Amino acid sequence: QVQLVESGGGLVQPGGSLRLSCVASGSIFSRSTLRWYRQAPGKQREFVAFISTGGGTNYEDSVKDRFTISRDNAKNTMYLQMTSLKPEDTAVYYCNMILGGDVFWGQGTQVTVSS
Repeated sequence: QVQLVESGGGLVQPGGSLRLSCVASGSIFSRSTLRWYRQAPGKQREFVAFISTGGGTNYEDSVKDRFTISRDNAKNTMYLQMTSLKPEDTAVYYCNMILGGDVFWGQGTQVTVSS
């Protein structure tokens, strides 16, 4: 059974930074594509960032040049480095892992950007 556990969320002032982590159990991490999603109160869950097995990345337009997704296959861990945070980045952030037809989600970590 694959489990994803996020950490690193919290309260930060506008303009600040946070780094989220997502640790996966099991042995399929290196063969999986990885994504971060977020869900703000009253809104649908939305895509934030993607990283392929080869390290290629893609970002939602509003986070380009502010967020960086990365992966460490040796540690079964994915990261989301977030800088220049804005109040509109406030949401629960979820990590997502896909291998073939199998999709796995973490439980989410809250990020609140407020002064």
